[in-house]
Amino acid sequence: MSGDTATVASPKPANGEIRMRTNAPWLLAIMLLMAGNRALAQSAPAACASIEADADRLACYDTAFGHTHRETRQADLAAQDAERLRAAQQSVPKTAPAGASAASDLYRDDDPIARALANAGKGSLLDSRWELARDSKLGTFNFRAYKPVYLMPVFWSSAPNGTPSSSNPDVPAATQSLRSVETKFQVSFKTKAFENLFGDNGDIWMGYTQVSHWQVYNGADSRPFRETNYEPEVLLVFRNNYTIGGWHGRMFGIGVNHQSNGRADPLSRSWNRVMVNIGLDRDGWAVVARPWWRISDGNADENPGIEDYIGRGDVTLVHQVGDNELSLMARHSLRGGDRSRGALQFEWGFPISRTLRGHLQVFDGYGESLIDYNHRATYVGLGISLLEWY
Repeated sequence: MSGDTATVASPKPANGEIRMRTNAPWLLAIMLLMAGNRALAQSAPAACASIEADADRLACYDTAFGHTHRETRQADLAAQDAERLRAAQQSVPKTAPAGASAASDLYRDDDPIARALANAGKGSLLDSRWELARDSKLGTFNFRAYKPVYLMPVFWSSAPNGTPSSSNPDVPAATQSLRSVETKFQVSFKTKAFENLFGDNGDIWMGYTQVSHWQVYNGADSRPFRETNYEPEVLLVFRNNYTIGGWHGRMFGIGVNHQSNGRADPLSRSWNRVMVNIGLDRDGWAVVARPWWRISDGNADENPGIEDYIGRGDVTLVHQVGDNELSLMARHSLRGGDRSRGALQFEWGFPISRTLRGHLQVFDGYGESLIDYNHRATYVGLGISLLEWY
């Protein structure tokens, strides 16, 4: 490679912090984001190309790339009609012919009632991400979008945490020399491992999200990666079909979530959670509530009481306005007094060109990253996005 793009890693410091010297500071982040975007874009054609029927194949591509015709209302009405018809059929006594099978036809492929019920919500926002409807499913082990994928060259903090510490008294505080402006990027994807575990419902998804904070402007300290959080998870997701105040209940999921920063003491932070996902949507809106319960780390807890800072649940509301996408995340400790803490995060994805979007992020509260789980600050970031929520 030429000297303009060469990247050389320096020896790893004793505190486990990764440092990198480079004359092309955006190269690694851009390559990582573009590679993730190509993987997501290329997996859908591979899954759809094998479908022989032209109409089904086109629908597959439309679903994969979000080019649906938003026929959600028709799908919901069809499901309501099917529900009424099924209830009417069940209210009429049936006399089975001699020798007829008593097996239920609930999951028969040729049952139009079951098909209509299973396609409730087809084309909705949550269906476009989780393949909830029967005809939206694309099979297993295809890379799909999960959380937004973005690169923010400018990410400003009102109070850089130069002495990160844990609530564990046995873990000493560390000292860092930080700039208030850094770079932040996020890569996130998921894939379905198992499909239709219960008739035509119940899928197991595996997700992965990685968020990095890069002190790329801190040349005096070799431009270190200040913090990287790794978040793998496994979710069992079910399709729902109910209505509350004009909102349609679309999904229910339960799974296990691990989050850590992969570092050594005194900067090591990690925790495990059992997490529930409850998703509802309506035209142009989606909301997902996620209560969680921490799995105890026993006596080796690196961050006791983290729930009183990062919280015991969050709610994310997303709204599409034309080509703009707005989201608001709120989380809280669900405790009062001195233990009442939380955070708010606002994000705005807006079009720049046909294939590129801008991304604005504003965060205030505790736990913007794991190393800062008990540190409060305000953060503002601006950059580009390759994938938004929907």
